[in-house]
Amino acid sequence: MLLGRIGFTIERATLFTVATESSDMRTPFAWMFAVICCAVAPAWAQSDSLTRGIPTSSTLSRFGYEVAWVGQAVINPGRDRVEHVTLDEEYLFVNGSNGVITAFDAENGQRMWAQRLGNNDAPSFPTVSNEDLVLAVIGNAMFGIEKRTGDIRWRIRLPGAASTGPSIDDRQVYVGMLDGSVYAFSLQKIEELYQERRLPDWSYQTVTWRYQASLEVTSSPVPIDGAVNFASRDGSMYSVAKDRRKLNYQFETNAPIVAPMALVGQTLFLASEDYTFYAINAGNGVVLWEFVTGLPIRKGPVALGSSLYIMPDRGGMYSLDVVNGSQQWWHPKLTAFVSQLGDAVIARDLDQNLVVLDRTSGSIHGRIPASFYDLHAINDRSDRIYLASSRGQVIAMREAGRDYPIFHRYPERRPILPEIAPEEEAPASDATNPPTPPTANE
Repeated sequence: MLLGRIGFTIERATLFTVATESSDMRTPFAWMFAVICCAVAPAWAQSDSLTRGIPTSSTLSRFGYEVAWVGQAVINPGRDRVEHVTLDEEYLFVNGSNGVITAFDAENGQRMWAQRLGNNDAPSFPTVSNEDLVLAVIGNAMFGIEKRTGDIRWRIRLPGAASTGPSIDDRQVYVGMLDGSVYAFSLQKIEELYQERRLPDWSYQTVTWRYQASLEVTSSPVPIDGAVNFASRDGSMYSVAKDRRKLNYQFETNAPIVAPMALVGQTLFLASEDYTFYAINAGNGVVLWEFVTGLPIRKGPVALGSSLYIMPDRGGMYSLDVVNGSQQWWHPKLTAFVSQLGDAVIARDLDQNLVVLDRTSGSIHGRIPASFYDLHAINDRSDRIYLASSRGQVIAMREAGRDYPIFHRYPERRPILPEIAPEEEAPASDATNPPTPPTANE
């Protein structure tokens, strides 16, 4: 509604100016012209919103959706741009090319904090978080940020140029490097040195181990049980023991692996530029199934429930069965997964529209213009849509009236709803004299 009103106000002001400048407002014709212009302004405003790719309230309502909130990241729109948009169950994080991370409450859009971590145009990677920390790699440093306050808890210097974002488990942090190295950093040692105020100068003491692949590490390491798995441009996926840097196994493909990996239970999903998508047992590297696309895959897969979504380059979007890899549906003009709301999958097409599809059959229900927001968060966690413009404006959408999110990945994190006492039965006298129904204004 807010976006629609903005468009209406701009158009009405423009039309009124044209009328006053081109005619004498004291004549009946001039007044009639002004009235007609104001009357048609809402239609012109709606058309302009469609042209500019802004989701309007009227368009969203056709699908039962609504705007939850609109926010602005801390960024200079004239110079800087948004680099990454990520989220967890609580916060939405927007990384700008100015080195600033802005954190929003994912449900109400309140800007919780904004923290400058690096210099302008320093290379950065998507943030990751757990219950207490937000981890960010910017430039040649890795930062640990207090999730609730945005305060920088610690900063360590990386031993090389990073090629992936960080990943974390309960004991260590892992980062991949351009030279093919993967480093494991001890969280306990980081905390000790932080308390002793010896960071970042003593950062080298936080390294637990280093493992060397032959070429650049291309996907953020994936911790699982006693191992950490990562892929390299040399076409291999490595599984290394967390505690002693021992190679458990090496899974080889016929081309570089450049897409991020995904983990569901004990199954690891990875895509190679040999046109093949693999599902392997993360513990021993045994291939469970393969799917050949005929095109290289450079985007990470998304797994939700029983469905797996993959997006080959210029090859549309496939929905596969997680268990056996059978194809459920395919659309050639879709480019990215955005979110899942109820029985609908939200994707993007070649024109950056939001496409609403039936999750089971893949049939298209319709499109929502959204090209103004050229970025989005890949939301496999909740039933929310988060879009961002390169200049820092963020918009969140949801199913109309759904105040509490549904969590896909971690259902146990769903908030505890208050219990509502059952309504008491009305007295018998009320049945013979029912209350007056509310009027339209009530």
